[in-house]
Amino acid sequence: MVSHAPMTKNTRMRPLTIGQVQINNSFSNQNYFPYSVGLLQAYVEKHAPPDAFGFLLPLYKRLPVSQAVAHLESADVVAFSTYVWNIRISLEIARRLKAHNPAVCIVFGGPQVPDRPEAFLREHPFIDLACHGEGERAFLQLLEQRRHAASLEAVDWREVPSLTWRDGERLVTNPRAARLKTLDEIPSPYLEGVFEPLIAANPDETWLALWETNRGCPFSCTFCDWGSAVAAKVYPFDLTRLHGELDWFAAHRTEFIFCCDANFGILPRDIEIATYAAKLKAERGYPQALSVQNTKNATERAYEVQSILSRSGLNKGVTLSLQSVDPGTLEKIKRKNISSDSYRELQRRFTRDRVETYSDLILGLPGETYASFTEGVSAVIEQGQHNRIQFNNLTILPNAEMADPAYRAAHGLETVETKIINIHGTLVADDDEVHESQELVIATATLPRDDWRRARAFSWMTALLHFDKVLQIPLVLAHELGGLSYRELILQFTDGDLSEAPVLEGVRRFFIETAASIQAGGTEYVPAPQWLNIFWPADEHALIELVFENRLDAFYAEAERVLTRALASSATPLPPGALHDAITLNQALLKRPFETADCVIEVGYDLLAWHRAKVVGDEATLTPSPTRYHIDRTSERWTTWDDWCRQVIWYGNKKGAYLYGNCVTTREIAGHY
Repeated sequence: MVSHAPMTKNTRMRPLTIGQVQINNSFSNQNYFPYSVGLLQAYVEKHAPPDAFGFLLPLYKRLPVSQAVAHLESADVVAFSTYVWNIRISLEIARRLKAHNPAVCIVFGGPQVPDRPEAFLREHPFIDLACHGEGERAFLQLLEQRRHAASLEAVDWREVPSLTWRDGERLVTNPRAARLKTLDEIPSPYLEGVFEPLIAANPDETWLALWETNRGCPFSCTFCDWGSAVAAKVYPFDLTRLHGELDWFAAHRTEFIFCCDANFGILPRDIEIATYAAKLKAERGYPQALSVQNTKNATERAYEVQSILSRSGLNKGVTLSLQSVDPGTLEKIKRKNISSDSYRELQRRFTRDRVETYSDLILGLPGETYASFTEGVSAVIEQGQHNRIQFNNLTILPNAEMADPAYRAAHGLETVETKIINIHGTLVADDDEVHESQELVIATATLPRDDWRRARAFSWMTALLHFDKVLQIPLVLAHELGGLSYRELILQFTDGDLSEAPVLEGVRRFFIETAASIQAGGTEYVPAPQWLNIFWPADEHALIELVFENRLDAFYAEAERVLTRALASSATPLPPGALHDAITLNQALLKRPFETADCVIEVGYDLLAWHRAKVVGDEATLTPSPTRYHIDRTSERWTTWDDWCRQVIWYGNKKGAYLYGNCVTTREIAGHY
C-alpha cells in the first residue's frame, strides 16, 4: 500500500509533471521502446489518484543535450534509467537541467547507480535521489511525497524505501523495499497504452521491443550485476499477460524482441511462451525475431525451447554460454557451467538440426592464464563448436561483485576507460558531445599485459582462420587426422616462426597492435571509413584487407607451409596430398566480390563431404577418391565492395557464411548477435 503524507495548508495539489529518460543506442537506425520507464509510468498511473501526475513523452534515444533539457524544463520530477550505455549523457542532461531549474527533483535509477552511492552522489551533486533495485513502488512513493510537499526542500524522504537522499551534507540510505513477488502488480506498458503517444509522435520510427517474462537470477557470477539487481529467486509475470504482449507486438508489427530474462528456458512454461510466439509468427508474420538469453541449466528444456524458436525462424542462433572452461577461473567467478558432456550433447543435437550455435568466452577473467585461455578455446572447438565463439573483453559493472575494491586487488585487475562502440556500429560524427565509456580489464595477476595482448590476438586469429572459414577445412583435417589440437595449430600463426611468411606476419602484427591500442584506451573495434564507414572486429577487417589487397594467394601458400611444418612432427601423417587439397578447396570456396564465372577444381579426396560430416560430429573416413567440384560463384554475386562487405562479411558473421554454398539473406542489426 502507498502511504500518503498528511495534507497541510502548504500542500500543493496541482498535478506534478513527470519527465522520464531512458536513452538507448540506435541499432541500424532502429530504437527500443523505453521499457523500464514505461513500467514506472504504468505502475504510477494504475496506483496513484487520478490526475495526480502527468507524464511528458519519455526520451528514448540519443539527442543533443540542449534539446533534452528543453524537453524536460517543465517537469517537476525527472527520472533517469541508467546503464553503462547512457550514464554520461544522462548525467549531463541532469546537470544542465538542474542548473536551469533548481526546483526540479532529479532521480537516478537502474544498474548504473552504485549500491554504495556515496562517491557517485558527491561527484554529481545535482542528483537529488538515487533509487536502488526494483523501482516501481519506490517511484510511486517518492512522487507522492513530492506531491504533498510545498517544495523540494520540504519533502520528507524518510518513509520512501530504496532511496539514498541528501539530508544537508549527510547522505541517508533508506532500507530497500521488499521484492515484488506478484509481478502483475505492475501493469504492462504495452497493454496499457503507455507507448501509444510515443508511437504517434514518431511515425517514422522502427521500434524494437524489450520484454520480461520473469525477474530474478539464481546465479551469482562475479562479473554480472543481474543477480544483485533483482536477487536470486525467479518470479514470473502472468502467462495471460505475456500472451497479450506478444499479441500487441504482432499487432504493432514489431519485428525484433529482446527478452530481458536472465535465463529463458529456466521455467517449464517457457516452452509454451516460445510456442505461442512461433504460432504468432506463422499466422501473422510478427514478431520476426525473439532474442533470449539461454538458461545455463535445464539442458533438455533449453534444447526444446531453442528448437521451437529455430524451427519458427524466431531465433538467429543459440548461445551456449560458457565464459570460461577453466575450473579455477570458474570457481573465482562463482560460475557453474553446464558439464562438458551436456555441452557436447547440446552442441551435437543443435548441429544435427542445422541450428547455428555460439559460445561465449570472456577474455581477462580472474585466474585465467594465457595457457588456460588458449586451451579452453581449443577444447570448445573440439567439443563441436565450429560456427562461432564470441570473444568478449571483460568489463567491470558498478554493482557486480567484481567491482569491489578488495576483489579487484585480490585478482590484480588492471583496467582502462574505453569508448563504448557497437560492433558494426556507424562511424558517423555527430554533434552529440557526450560519449559513453566502459571500464575494460586489460590485465590481471595471472594474465599480465603482454599475455593479454597475446590472448586477444589469439582470439582474433582463431576467429579469422576457423570461424570466418578462411582456413577451417585444413584446420579440421590437421586436427582430426594429424592429431594436433586446435591450440597447437592456431599457435603456429600467433606464436610461431613467421619470418618467411610476410602476409601472415602482417596479420599477426595487426592483431597485436590492435590489442595494444585497446590497452591504451582505444576502441574495441577497428574504424574503417573506407568499408561501409563502420567499426569492424579485427578479424573481419583483416579478411577484408586480404581480399582487397589481393593477398589471398600468398596467404594460402604461406599457410600451407606453416601447417606442413607443424604436421611434420605428428605421429600420424596426413594422407598424401590431403593438406594441399584442403587448402586449395578452402581457398576456392571463399566468397569474393566481382566473380563472373563458376569454378571447377579437382582434388584427390571428397574433402567437402568429409569435412561436413566432421563438423556435425558424424563418423567419416577420408579415403582416396578423385573428386571434381563445381563451385557455383555466380548464383550469388557481389558487384561492389560495399555489397560484399555488408552481405558477406557483416551479415555472414552469425552463420559463418563465408563459403560458397552457404547463403545469407537476412539483414543483421548493428550491435546485435
